[in-house]
Amino acid sequence: MVKIAQISCGAEYAGIQPEIKKAVESVGAEVIFPDIEFEYITNSVRDIGYFPGSGSLKAMLAGARSIVEGRTAADGVFIATCFRCAEGALIRNEVRRYIQKNTDLPVITYAFTERTKAPELIARMDALTTTISMKPLLLRKKQEGLTLGIDSGSSTTNAIIMQDNKIIGRGWVPTTDVVESAEKSVQEAMVDSGIKIDDIEAKGVTGYGRFSVSKRYEADLVIEEVSSASKGAVFLAEKQEGEATVFDIGGMNNKAITVRDGISDSFSMGGACAGSSGRFLEIVSRRLDVDLDELGNIALDGDYRNVKMESYCMVFGIQHLVTTLAEGAAKEDVASAGCHSVAEQLYEQQLQEIEIRHPIIFVGGTSLIRGVVVALEDIIGSEINIPHDSQHMGAVGAALLASSFVH
Repeated sequence: MVKIAQISCGAEYAGIQPEIKKAVESVGAEVIFPDIEFEYITNSVRDIGYFPGSGSLKAMLAGARSIVEGRTAADGVFIATCFRCAEGALIRNEVRRYIQKNTDLPVITYAFTERTKAPELIARMDALTTTISMKPLLLRKKQEGLTLGIDSGSSTTNAIIMQDNKIIGRGWVPTTDVVESAEKSVQEAMVDSGIKIDDIEAKGVTGYGRFSVSKRYEADLVIEEVSSASKGAVFLAEKQEGEATVFDIGGMNNKAITVRDGISDSFSMGGACAGSSGRFLEIVSRRLDVDLDELGNIALDGDYRNVKMESYCMVFGIQHLVTTLAEGAAKEDVASAGCHSVAEQLYEQQLQEIEIRHPIIFVGGTSLIRGVVVALEDIIGSEINIPHDSQHMGAVGAALLASSFVH
């Protein structure tokens, strides 16, 4: 059984420890806790060089040291502190850096509240256990045979057909009914490639609707979206060796993933609100009466500083959008503010939980919105790589990994 070491502060006090345990067990893993004593805590704080006021935060540092020194045998690490604790956030990141610097264990971090429930954690635990248990599969860097990858996302469903390391067919449709959308997307990819479904040698499925779609197509591989997105991203960007960071601003949430040699080893997902997602950009484009793909180009001619746009709440963001337009703000400025708002929340929420590595690869449908790309480059201060077919990264990752099942 996969062993996930929990290093946390306040989970018992907040009443969410049973939810953490439930989430871990739901993906077939086991929670373990570093075995530490008082003297070991004191020495760890001194040796690591951080001196938090809280005894529980000191114990987190000792727990990290116990893992690094091999006193605690873990397959992966879950690091969590309270969302409201500033010192906890600092120690959470320090513990993550310390473990990643001294081990090759996959790590995820999380800021919880007393309302955190198991379903919010399951996707994270699923990705962590996938990285651990499927590492030999994830090491695959070349697609072979004739494979189909399907990404059943919250906003769009796309299908990719690959043959001998090349994309030969593409399908991309809005998600309504997950199975029907998958069928339409696959049909598009079949027409595009000239391939029949009976010719496919292996199928891989990812995304929110992966379980329903996998039953429909009797998939050989069902994989969560963090692993498939990061694998597809580095493949498309030709960065499967060395380190990279992957951004994916999805229809309902965001992902920021660090990758080493083609495998994710740390990630942050979610956001304070859907105001940080592609869904918010869809609303902005609708109010401006432009297509979503036009929004980014319009934003390049505007200045977000001329518009007040709420960055942390979908509802308030829409209110500010409506009010600003009623006051006669320029369409270009509003478009710029919408793009900048989404980029800003990715930076302030997700990118504080990982160590940014270069190159930075931006994938997903939002990567095609030029205004968001420019806003991110401005905020981060680094150039961002948008690979060809970036919007298909999840399906590409699924098709690539599915080739392990080609006979």
